[in-house]
Amino acid sequence: MTDPTETTRYAFKSPDEEGTLSHDQAVLIDKVIDDPHAPGFDFQVVNDEKLAIYNAIVAGREVAGLTYNVARDDRLVLLATSVIPEYRKRGIATALIRHVLNDLRVQGKTVTIMCPIVRTFIERNPEYAGLIDPEHPGVTESRTHLP
Repeated sequence: MTDPTETTRYAFKSPDEEGTLSHDQAVLIDKVIDDPHAPGFDFQVVNDEKLAIYNAIVAGREVAGLTYNVARDDRLVLLATSVIPEYRKRGIATALIRHVLNDLRVQGKTVTIMCPIVRTFIERNPEYAGLIDPEHPGVTESRTHLP
């Protein structure tokens, strides 16, 4: 098992900052890279517009979320993806991100990506690259290997 205090092997770069990802973010990125398939269980995605989060719900329990800010009527800023520990490594982050991006595509919206996990997903699934707002892309690099 990896030490959670250990420096992560991933870095990110946004227009305003550079930094490393937390251990939890690195775990989710590894999952997005390793398993692009849907999870082996049913879940529902609910957009809670009041709290600005897309929640993944399994058996009435919120197990994952993708937070956002509304930048304009036609653009969301995707902030952070999280999955509770017992649901990690099951493909839930990948499926949640895919669902959110598909929903935004249907609505004709673009995205600014501040979540490195979403950035990695789009790098691995370039059919979603057209959703990134060209004037406000957000995180521009997410999978830089650190020495």
